Amino acid sequence: MQRATAQENLTWTSESKNASESMPVGGGDIGLNLWVEKGDVYLYLAKSGTFDENNTLLKLGRIKLRLSPNPFEGQTFKQELILKDGYARIEAANRNLNAQISVWADVFNPVVHLDIKANKKITALASYESWRYEDRVTKGKENNQNSYKWAPQGEVKTFKDQIGFKDNAVQFYHQNKAQTVFDVAVKQQGLEDRKSELYNPLKNVIFGGLLKGDNMIPAGIDSGRYLNTPYKSWKLKSNKPAKAVNLTIALNTLTTESFQEWERSITETNTENNQTASKNWWNEYWEKSFIYINAKNDEANQTGRNYQLFRYMLGCNAFGKYPTKFNGGLFTFDPQLTDTTLKYTPDFRNWGGGTHTAQNQRLVYWPMLKSGDGDLMKPQFDFYLNLLKNAEIRTQAAWGHQGASFTEQLENFGLPNPAEYGWKRPTGFNKGMEYNAWLEYEWDTVLEFCLMILETEKYSGARIEKYLPLIESSLRFFKEHYTFLAKERGAKTLDANGHLVLYPGSGAETYKMAYNSTSTVAALKTVLQSLLAHPGLSDQQKTYWEEMLKTIPAITFREINGHKTIAPAKLWERINNTESPQLYPVYPWGIYGIGKAGLDTAINTFRYDPDVLKFRSYIGWKQDNIFAARLGLTDDAAKLTAAKLKDSGRRFPAFWGPGFDWAPDHNWGGSGMIGLQEMLMQVDGKHIYLFPAWPKDWDVHFKLHAPYQTTVEGTLKNGKLIDLKVLPESRKADIKIMIE
Repeated sequence: MQRATAQENLTWTSESKNASESMPVGGGDIGLNLWVEKGDVYLYLAKSGTFDENNTLLKLGRIKLRLSPNPFEGQTFKQELILKDGYARIEAANRNLNAQISVWADVFNPVVHLDIKANKKITALASYESWRYEDRVTKGKENNQNSYKWAPQGEVKTFKDQIGFKDNAVQFYHQNKAQTVFDVAVKQQGLEDRKSELYNPLKNVIFGGLLKGDNMIPAGIDSGRYLNTPYKSWKLKSNKPAKAVNLTIALNTLTTESFQEWERSITETNTENNQTASKNWWNEYWEKSFIYINAKNDEANQTGRNYQLFRYMLGCNAFGKYPTKFNGGLFTFDPQLTDTTLKYTPDFRNWGGGTHTAQNQRLVYWPMLKSGDGDLMKPQFDFYLNLLKNAEIRTQAAWGHQGASFTEQLENFGLPNPAEYGWKRPTGFNKGMEYNAWLEYEWDTVLEFCLMILETEKYSGARIEKYLPLIESSLRFFKEHYTFLAKERGAKTLDANGHLVLYPGSGAETYKMAYNSTSTVAALKTVLQSLLAHPGLSDQQKTYWEEMLKTIPAITFREINGHKTIAPAKLWERINNTESPQLYPVYPWGIYGIGKAGLDTAINTFRYDPDVLKFRSYIGWKQDNIFAARLGLTDDAAKLTAAKLKDSGRRFPAFWGPGFDWAPDHNWGGSGMIGLQEMLMQVDGKHIYLFPAWPKDWDVHFKLHAPYQTTVEGTLKNGKLIDLKVLPESRKADIKIMIE
């Protein structure tokens, strides 16, 4: 089967106006915003895990490159993202001067390369620009970039970096001070007596880099302003004109008390200019999975292209220590270009840097199963595993029982976000609880990541044993906590049917003070069943989890205009947000769907529930497109998914947002990916349904992954499946073609 490659590249033939018109480039765990503005080449540098004292995910600075004579002063310009090989190329001509710049990040070493070639000798001036040349007090909404958000306790500062020339290079780094927001949260939440046991990812962190180039020497320090942000620049200049110049920016993050150890580590970084290994990685990435749409419908074609562009962005953090953040990933830019009122530094993003919002994060990671990117899911799984002990200590301290309590707004050290936890709490209010109308009693979002882990075992045969304590502790919390609450209320721990009383609970952030929330019931039932299917459980473990499964209450239904529908919960007190957890049994939990009992009830919920209808949208984290696909509603799925994956309105088509979060909105892109995948292929046990919600006039060539280490590659043309390749071939018997 032949597939397109070059046509998927993104090409610009004019310079950009500002950073919002940048192009994402990256690899390994590095993300770059690349653009050419007024004849200068710019790069924002970002890397996974660069959290400062306040838990802001700091940029590593900005690079500006100026060539002389300047090829960008001519009429010919081309900037292209070479998707197949994972890099960007800029070409320019000015009269008889031609130049080409390749910009790429080494997938296997934390190094950025700028390879400059010209037909005549040129001089390069490379500047490292930083707005963190002095301490900066963050005020008002600017604190939304850190863990203090709207409730800082006293003055908050972003502390300055250390920047200077070292030999013929520019060295820059940020070294976290001894006191961080971790210490503030631990004290706030009454855990100081357990502090020495708690995992602290902000302690002794040093991150930064080293800029150097062929035959380049220091050329002084300057200052300037980009948009509203003043900066200082440390310059390197060619000591003689040449036809080829190679610049490297080595980046390094280390947990150490010793700056000398960090400095030694970065000087030992392999900066060899060998792009072959990185290109090979990207080539294999694109061979692993793809969806190419070639329809007469422009919206359909945009959908397919932007699916690929967003998957490229996810691939740039394949080896990150931390998961790709839902609120911008590695590709945020100056905030005033997203919201003109936010005239802050490029470090800004809404909803925090080290704060993990599970309802949003899940949508970034679910599509990686069908795209065959299980290896990219490791940072997300390790995030929770690293926090397991902290979450268990939190539970023990607050309630005296076992199990890991993971809240929805979760810091990268496993405690609730301090602002969301609440500073003005009633006297005697339980210290395990968040004093927050949106987040109270919402503990079930970790279960989606538990299911993801179990699903990677089914899809790819991944070894997941090390994650079993995380899954078991997350489940145990619900059993022990709701037994604990029942004992506080009365003599019986179960209801008349022998079921746990899941009250108080929460249906996402929407249905509050819920009794037997449908999203929680579906989560517990599905994860328990999946865990029990894991072959490595002991007889004792099986017995324990089988007994718990018997105690999970049933999903509640209600009648709306004569139609049986799924209820959000048995009871609830108020509505706080605009999610539709009554359809979570459809997605992600898969209790209802194609080929399953009760499909009509789920469709009724999608069509007639007044809240579902009122909340319906394609913006941001909304997953109505996924619900429609899972229910086989082709017209709704196509309309909503095409709306979600249409061009963003920014120069780079997959820079969506801000939606409810920030730009580029990664849970917007992730939910779009999921919807498109589910339109093409759904799985239920060993059954594989092809085209369950796919428009016949959307010609497509795709390759997706299914459970049991299966790949399905096919071509649909004019409504007919003309090629189908299933590996292993024995799985072909499990395929059901659903397009008429």
